[in-house]
Amino acid sequence: MNKKKIINDPVYGFLSIAYEIIFDLIEHRYFQRLRYIQQLGLSSLVYPGALHTRFHHALGATHLMKQAIDVLMAKDVDISPQEAKAVTIAILLHDIGHGPFSHALEHSLVNVGHETLSLLFMNKLNEEFEGKLSLAIQIFKGEHPKNYLHELVSSQLDMDRLDYLNRDSFFTGVQEGVIGFDRIIKMLDVRNNHLMVEYKGIYSIEQFLIARRLMYWQVYLHKTVLCAEVLLLKVLQRAKELTKNGETLFAPPALQLFLQNDFGLNDFENNLMVFEAFASLGDAEIIASIKTWQQHPDVVLSKLSQSLINRKLFKIHLTQEPVNPEKLQQLLQKAIQQYHLTPHEAAYFVFNNSTSNSAYSYEGSQINILYRNGVVKNVVEASDYSNLQSLAAPVVKYYLCYPKELD
Repeated sequence: MNKKKIINDPVYGFLSIAYEIIFDLIEHRYFQRLRYIQQLGLSSLVYPGALHTRFHHALGATHLMKQAIDVLMAKDVDISPQEAKAVTIAILLHDIGHGPFSHALEHSLVNVGHETLSLLFMNKLNEEFEGKLSLAIQIFKGEHPKNYLHELVSSQLDMDRLDYLNRDSFFTGVQEGVIGFDRIIKMLDVRNNHLMVEYKGIYSIEQFLIARRLMYWQVYLHKTVLCAEVLLLKVLQRAKELTKNGETLFAPPALQLFLQNDFGLNDFENNLMVFEAFASLGDAEIIASIKTWQQHPDVVLSKLSQSLINRKLFKIHLTQEPVNPEKLQQLLQKAIQQYHLTPHEAAYFVFNNSTSNSAYSYEGSQINILYRNGVVKNVVEASDYSNLQSLAAPVVKYYLCYPKELD
């Protein structure tokens, strides 16, 4: 069977599969499940075109990895054929642990992060593939002696970020997120066992960091998207609360299992039923359940479900200062009176929190600029763009959500 297929991607054109094992991994049911998990969660409620999946993203990041490896090997960077294959496998599988709506389940039904779950999936696949993923797992975990291989998979300038910024910009239509990914890859090099960018690529890096900042506040943390995703969490939390109180809710068996139980890492590692139930979940199971819950007699579950499915989203105030406690209490009292709720139930309708982001971090791996004379500087120090340093400062925003009719 010919496994060196060509895939037509709307962002990059034709993608080629370089290794037979990549084809076999793509064909595996654990990877195919990514077709049914949207890359941007509920962002399509704001940007209708944002319907691409984790499957698309993984293939795109794999394509960029192949380009990066070719560039580095042409510059005589020490990468063996086995390592080239392994780092390609690592980036293909880097997001395989994501659940429905990407991050939503991590904060409501599953108490395990997607990075940890990705590693569990890799270990399961490694057993099936008779140890052929061992080197890829070593690179993914950052345990390989060549640090730059891990940095290609997970760092502040990895193939994951290059693809998702480019892809998410394409599908949302937000032009501010467009980056010069091809030039950045051409400028990659390695010194002192770390990934570097040649100095002549510094302007592309500046634009990459600015694009990352803009995409976070314009797409990933857009206030309406933020409100919708918190609303989704509230729906799932209420469904779980009712289930634990003895209510029988409609849900596919796999989702029912997570509504009834609080599973941790130990359960995923040692209970195959739990792991396989998670692997069978996609966005469709969640949406089908929420659609049905619109008619549930519990006023909290039904009203929240109706708001989400019909896009009658709550009002959200995003501010630089913490929410006024008096304003919060006034809205809670209104919800109690208007919907005939208990204070506990009212908290499902009126809620506040904060969110933060920084486009660049001084912690962990840095984006380093390599000068012709061999000098290496952090991108912030190397840049003559005065505002670049401000991108490293975390921006914190506070939000308050409540039904518009309470205003």
